Amino acid sequence: MAHKSLGAGLDGILVIDKPIGPTSHDIVGLVRRLAATKRVGHGGTLDPFASGVLPLFLGRGTRVVEFHMGDRKRYRATVCFGASSTTDDLEGELTPSSGAPPSRADVEGALPGLTGTISQRPPAYSAIKVGGRRAYAMARAGETVTLAERQVTIHALELLSWDDADAQRPIAVLDVACSAGTYVRALARDLGERLGTGAYLGALRRTEAGPFAETDALPLDAVRAAAAEDPAAVARLLLPIATGLERFPDVQLSSDEIEAVARGQFIRPQAGFEPGAERYRLRAPDGALAAIAIEAPGGRLAPDKVLVTPVPSVVPA
Repeated sequence: MAHKSLGAGLDGILVIDKPIGPTSHDIVGLVRRLAATKRVGHGGTLDPFASGVLPLFLGRGTRVVEFHMGDRKRYRATVCFGASSTTDDLEGELTPSSGAPPSRADVEGALPGLTGTISQRPPAYSAIKVGGRRAYAMARAGETVTLAERQVTIHALELLSWDDADAQRPIAVLDVACSAGTYVRALARDLGERLGTGAYLGALRRTEAGPFAETDALPLDAVRAAAAEDPAAVARLLLPIATGLERFPDVQLSSDEIEAVARGQFIRPQAGFEPGAERYRLRAPDGALAAIAIEAPGGRLAPDKVLVTPVPSVVPA
């Protein structure tokens, strides 16, 4: 007998092209309503003024969200020079800069110094907690907020375009590939400081979130149209739960081993298990993803995220 999935509904990953305006939480709430499921999570917040790739995890897909929270991100960032912002972006109070505006060559020369592993001071208006309170709430209350610097990695930083039509307020568009936890608006602020002038983030679009790219992202209208058709139409928009987890080796299991995994029991795979990996993808005989497991002592695997339920016992009449 085939094993059942956990619960009814849609299981998989829905990659949304988030528009400017709504919060990431707003998008989650909308998809919950459209897909008629409560089990929806997202793989990394985008600020309301930002757009772009927002992976959503539906149904059983919520069980793998944690494996994507540390994924590398990529952005197209518009940096405006000539002023600084209280929030380091266009939504804050702007103060004109007294420093000379930079040239294109100045900006290109400063980018290597902000590439690699760097120390970054998060914006005062951020969701980081200080003594149990959100930093942005303290800043809005007029309190001085000093946040500790943190290590982030800027994998790539490239100038895509330069606009100096207004010579006092030039604008740079940057391609930024960075580690999770990087504040791109802090990067804009720091670029301005390096150049002896003010700078803030004028626009932001996420072009990649780990394995999910713009080419995978769907406009909300496409999801609305599918939901109006039928649940099967929404299901066809989903990527498989295992998408982006290729770093975890596959281990093919027998029916008996799958049954043990479904009951949360440790197993000792008969084939295809090579010790030393971070996690393992356990596959059912038909190739379906049954669980994510971790290595246990004695050549065994311990189920970590189980995606199947046990076959019900047959009670004799």
